[in-house]
Amino acid sequence: MNSVFYVIAIMGCGDGQTQCAQQRIEPIRYYSAAQCRAAMPAALIRNTDLDYPTVTAACRQVGQSMADNNKAQARRS
Repeated sequence: MNSVFYVIAIMGCGDGQTQCAQQRIEPIRYYSAAQCRAAMPAALIRNTDLDYPTVTAACRQVGQSMADNNKAQARRS
């Protein structure tokens, strides 16, 4: 069973995209990284109210697949 999905993290950054800090997480879940990346331009438009010189977005993986969990358990053994 795969419980991995992606969300868009909205980041506020200083000049030159330095010292970025996550400001928001978009509430929509995407089931592939490609879907998430395709939705980033619209997410950035929705979040232009942040008071930072640069606002950017990144897709973040949330959750864990069973295969990944089994690998982690094998490494601990």
